[in-house]
Amino acid sequence: MENKISSGSADVNEWLSGGYEKDVVTMIAGCPGSGKSNFCILVACSVAKKGKKVIFVDSEGGFSIERVKQIVGNDYEKVLENIMLLKPLSFLEQKNDFEKILKNANSEIGLIVIDSIAMHYRLELGQASSLRDEEKVYEINREVSKQMKILVEISRYKNIPVIVTNQVYHQFVKMEEFKNGFEKETNIVGGDLLQYWSKCIIELKKDGSRRKAFLLKHRNLPEKELSFVIKNEGIFKLGWF
Repeated sequence: MENKISSGSADVNEWLSGGYEKDVVTMIAGCPGSGKSNFCILVACSVAKKGKKVIFVDSEGGFSIERVKQIVGNDYEKVLENIMLLKPLSFLEQKNDFEKILKNANSEIGLIVIDSIAMHYRLELGQASSLRDEEKVYEINREVSKQMKILVEISRYKNIPVIVTNQVYHQFVKMEEFKNGFEKETNIVGGDLLQYWSKCIIELKKDGSRRKAFLLKHRNLPEKELSFVIKNEGIFKLGWF
């Protein structure tokens, strides 16, 4: 338990046998509206309430002061004092922010959140792909790998938990059983390139008002799932599905 931090939800803590591990990068992937930013803000508030500093890199504009107020209540201003918000506007700014974090990471920092690792990466990759610039695509993939390596170094050698969110996309693949049949397949942006550096991977799925978390990868736990609901106070498990 000493090597874990609370997720901010008793139910998620139970599901993860204590919470998020400190010395690894945890990836939370999912489609828009699946709850990724809620997971991040919840754990950020939990760590900040304990007096530790949180670095929150918000590339998608998902951080909400109003959400912090809902979770924390009257003490939200004290919590916000412990959260340093960074808003990189480009892939280059994201790179520079990561390098600064690595240089200045110390024992006062209890958590680093990247929401999301994929935003600027996808924009850069899409532009290079549209120009059919294979060399540029290679450079972008190499750079995002370097950025993930920086985050791994912070978590492993500074013992600071790092949580990154990632996006998913869908593609239709042909089913061999049926001549003209297709099925929808979910893929995490960056594929193995980003998943390799993450020792814990959680995928969130949403079906209408229903949400479900899937533990896809973990050093000590088997694959499993959690049905959950997002309320003002946090994240709670559900019994349906």
